[in-house]
Amino acid sequence: MTRPHDKRLLVIGASRGIGLQVVERALAEGYVVRAFARGAAGIGLSHSRLEKWPGDALSRADIDVALEGVAAVAQALGVTPSLERTFRPVTLFSEATRVLLPAMTKAEVKRLVSITGFGAGDSARRMRRIERMPFQFFLGRAYADKSVQERLIHSSNRDWTIVRPVVLTNGPRTGRYEVLNEPRDWRNGFISRADVADFVVRALDDSTTVGEAPVILHAPLPF
Repeated sequence: MTRPHDKRLLVIGASRGIGLQVVERALAEGYVVRAFARGAAGIGLSHSRLEKWPGDALSRADIDVALEGVAAVAQALGVTPSLERTFRPVTLFSEATRVLLPAMTKAEVKRLVSITGFGAGDSARRMRRIERMPFQFFLGRAYADKSVQERLIHSSNRDWTIVRPVVLTNGPRTGRYEVLNEPRDWRNGFISRADVADFVVRALDDSTTVGEAPVILHAPLPF
């Protein structure tokens, strides 16, 4: 049986996108959720098991306090796309992870599920040639930093899972998606943020996902 303490989750990057979807899904699954983000106070949800926790993912002091009493972390960082950012180095993902990992060790929080994306780390080699040029132009700097983020997580002593969604959509949660652990199966496609969040919350309590870095995408329709 799951102890109440084991259902306390810190979501980093909780104010929008996949992070906000993880908050909603985790609440639906019975978690006590600490929703951490600079704009946490503006999260448009209300629940007896939701803690809105303003803070900076690059601040060790903020992260140390946010980790108190939680059993697991879902890291769902994101940057707002812009033309300016296309040509500017991105360091948020690696810097925030350099803050988070030692803080988790100090707090004795073992479980980490971190969202990067298809094209980060060794999944980049599975992109088709036609995909690589636009990907590198628009997302190359962000994904170079996500690759650093993945290496940091790989070398940590946490019970980690890295989640690599493909192209994101705003569609509904379907529960119908493929989880591709084997490199030979990795490929691009589409998946809703809601389904990414569904997998993240499922993975938190699934020990078979520890040490895995799957690519996830919507399964073909059954016809």
